[in-house]
Amino acid sequence: MNQDSASNREPDRTMHSTCTTSTSLLRRAAARDGAAWERLVELCAPLIYGCCRQAGLQAADAADVAQEVFAAVARKLDDFRRDRPGDSFHAWLSTITRNKIRDYFRGRRQAQAAGGTEAQMHLAEIADPWSELSASSSAAACSSLEHRAVQIVRAGVEERTWRAFWLVTVEGQDGPSVARELGMSLSAVYDANYRLRRRLREEFEGFFE
Repeated sequence: MNQDSASNREPDRTMHSTCTTSTSLLRRAAARDGAAWERLVELCAPLIYGCCRQAGLQAADAADVAQEVFAAVARKLDDFRRDRPGDSFHAWLSTITRNKIRDYFRGRRQAQAAGGTEAQMHLAEIADPWSELSASSSAAACSSLEHRAVQIVRAGVEERTWRAFWLVTVEGQDGPSVARELGMSLSAVYDANYRLRRRLREEFEGFFE
């Protein structure tokens, strides 16, 4: 996705200074940190595009709607809050995506309202495609987002350090076994696990929980 297309449409406003010192990706992006915004787009673009395609949009239309979603995110990100249990960026982003998909189909209905009875009947069949997306699909999308977040954090991490984290945290192997397999001290294995888990929590605070 093109960052400039979203940034040019957002209002010019001063951000709170606390945003610039946070390690959270969301806070940095809200503070107009270009690198953070690029990472946010890298993380979320496949999810948004996939939802658009699943709702029945053609590739070019899905790309356009995804641009509309990011434009809305750019305008509203500073207003995102986690005031209630269960609030998450994933849920917030899903709501924006759902609304933009509905706007797309609403626009199609209006544009083709004079297209005759057959065209109107066809459009009625796809009036609310998001309702066809099941809870399991939503859960799968969130899982995909989490997987991408992990892969983004992996970039730049030494391979053995990453392997130690993966074996302990993801595969559930015990520390001593991992230490022997990788030729590391037990303390180094636990340190790698702690540091990467902390980095994930800090980087993606508010995304999933």
